[in-house]
Amino acid sequence: MKLWVKWLILGILSIAFGIFVLANPVAASISVTLLAGILFMLSGGIQFVAGFGEEGAWGKFLGIGLGVLMLLLGLSLIWHPLQGVISLTMLVAILFAASGVARLITAFQMRETPFFWMMLLSGALSVLLAGYIFANFASVAPSLLGLLLGIEMLFNGSGLIALALFLRTAKGELKEKLEQRLDK
Repeated sequence: MKLWVKWLILGILSIAFGIFVLANPVAASISVTLLAGILFMLSGGIQFVAGFGEEGAWGKFLGIGLGVLMLLLGLSLIWHPLQGVISLTMLVAILFAASGVARLITAFQMRETPFFWMMLLSGALSVLLAGYIFANFASVAPSLLGLLLGIEMLFNGSGLIALALFLRTAKGELKEKLEQRLDK
């Protein structure tokens, strides 16, 4: 199978799964929370074991302590996925607000450049999105993570399809250029 066909299939699958996720964003949010819990437990376990290999009492304490905290966070997300969805949604909203404010500050530092309005608009939209999430938190929280995942999968699939089509056409163009160079 040609490389571009593999990327095309992966892109189509990503779009199909993105549509599937968007069809039930609450279930997807719970799945994202469970996956985050599993990953926190895995990394916490590794951190815990690695902490015993640290030199010095402070290094051991910090490594083992962080490992235990990550393990407990992972267990909490797995045992209480709905509460985890709410916590992770709050974290996403805070990150949207913080990144929006940072872009607004950066925009005003870029006042004299042609990129000022793009940065200002980007920052303002992030702050407005965070405000919308906070204002409608009870209705938005259960489905936000699933919606973000579904949208990301659609964008990812579109990008992979564009890459596949580029590889398919670029390969032909590159082949023609090589043949022209060999003829000279």
